[in-house]
Amino acid sequence: MNKVIMMGRLTKDPETRTTQDGKAITRFSLAVDRRYVKEATDFFEMTTFGKTAEFAAKYLKKGTKILTEGSVQNNNYTNKDGQKVYGFSFVADSIEFAESKAGRADAKTEDTHDWQPVDAMDGLPFN
Repeated sequence: MNKVIMMGRLTKDPETRTTQDGKAITRFSLAVDRRYVKEATDFFEMTTFGKTAEFAAKYLKKGTKILTEGSVQNNNYTNKDGQKVYGFSFVADSIEFAESKAGRADAKTEDTHDWQPVDAMDGLPFN
């Protein structure tokens, strides 16, 4: 099984181009924090095709936090000097927003709501 799930923020606005037969290809860079490692971030170049690429081009922008699901593909080839070059790419088959629109607007601010603890028994019609 070849399945990759990543959650992170776009490091720049997506770039979209169209193939000769009119299909969209969108590329973007995703910054993914390492779990349990403070101040460690990995950067992945993602590619999307078709309807997913159209969605990315229309709705995603720098700083947007998303969840992607897709696969890793080999990009191995032999260069002009006859040497084997190994590479890979991440293809996102689906994309979901990972935070609310309000959260995207100001992701760095602290929660300013005056939250108070609620006793679950308050207001019930018995003692």
